[in-house]
Amino acid sequence: MLPEHATTQAQITAELAAGMTDDPAARAVMQRIHAASGIETRHLALPLAEYRGIEGFTATNALFAELALPLAERAVTAALAEAGLRVDEVDHLFFTTVTGLGAPSLDAQLATSMGFRSDLRRVPSFGLGCVAGAAGLARVADYLAGHPQGVALLVAVELCSLTLQWDDASMANVVGTGIFGDGAAAVVMVGDAHPALAAAEPRARVVGSRSALYPESAEMIGWRIGEGGFRLMLAAGVPALIDGHFAGAVDELLAELGWSRADVDDWIAHPGGPRVLESFSAALDLAPAALATSWAVLARAGNMSSAAVLHVLAEGGARPAGTRGVLFALGPGVTAEIVALEWS
Repeated sequence: MLPEHATTQAQITAELAAGMTDDPAARAVMQRIHAASGIETRHLALPLAEYRGIEGFTATNALFAELALPLAERAVTAALAEAGLRVDEVDHLFFTTVTGLGAPSLDAQLATSMGFRSDLRRVPSFGLGCVAGAAGLARVADYLAGHPQGVALLVAVELCSLTLQWDDASMANVVGTGIFGDGAAAVVMVGDAHPALAAAEPRARVVGSRSALYPESAEMIGWRIGEGGFRLMLAAGVPALIDGHFAGAVDELLAELGWSRADVDDWIAHPGGPRVLESFSAALDLAPAALATSWAVLARAGNMSSAAVLHVLAEGGARPAGTRGVLFALGPGVTAEIVALEWS
């Protein structure tokens, strides 16, 4: 689910370059980096011209609460309708965001506004960042393994545009302003004994997952949170981490399942940016077309943090029975989450 304010990459770059620096050389650098992102359009929570008038973290966080809730509601409504299930049938809600703070968290407001049962089990997550869409699938599958008749929802909503730092001239912020977009996603998951699995069309099933926390990488991806809000940490060494560690973790998960890379029909990568996707391809020795869907989502909507890999999963549509897929993402930590899927 995407906000209504679709904005071209060129429009965003022009607005940010004008508002962030008076230095022609700095503007040229921003324009070059944004143009090389492969992104054509991003969807924003607000009209582009309104961002310059927002002052301070209090204001941006209030806007997050106001704007993220209806976007999450739309995503949940669509997901439940597609699954043919009602709100009152949901037993468990895993909610994730890394672009807004609140206590009670936004999922409590979502549960109230949409009429979920009062005994709904809620797990709000903050801090997993871009990896949370993949991690959420794995954690919900873990829950359903112990509740085989249960119904669960994974909901991710990110308004990355509200974290904009107009006074941050760092390269991390220049890159971040060129790749992050706003979006939400909701996934309905049911236990192995739920009647919905009797449907004729093939359904994706989580058959395994693996987490990896890389040492000495805490400063590579994430936020520095202060009175001005969220300041991006994004180190140039992330592709090297992928090159050095990622394929080994994937191969270990595949070996546990009795699979090899040749058995995987669908590679579902978090569209973190061009360098990230190129590094995933190189590490796994994939053909250029293997991550085409991830590149397409990146071009159409940018990196929507936790929601992005779920958009890639949805973009692929229905797969034939027997299809095997591997879905994966990186996030703060640095952490990798890898999820094996099979359509059956």
